[in-house]
Amino acid sequence: MSDSAAPRAGAGTGENVEYRVAHLRDRLAAEELGELGVRAEVRAGAVAVTGTVPSARCRDTLLRVVGEELAGLTVHSDIVVAETARPDRAEEL
Repeated sequence: MSDSAAPRAGAGTGENVEYRVAHLRDRLAAEELGELGVRAEVRAGAVAVTGTVPSARCRDTLLRVVGEELAGLTVHSDIVVAETARPDRAEEL
């Protein structure tokens, strides 16, 4: 998710961005996504959200929450959906 919308008034200050990222981390830990290994960090004036989630539904929920908490900021996401389906053939050893 790359959001290049113009930042809200005051959203560009480093302190405000760090506060908003910390609030996002708290929200992710408190909600249904708490067990996921997702990281949110400020990098070069943007927020990078990275990690692995178990399903596309979890990824969609995560990106919705990120969009709500970081609206107006530039966000780069690298969220991988883990393959949890059974293999369709036997593993050759």
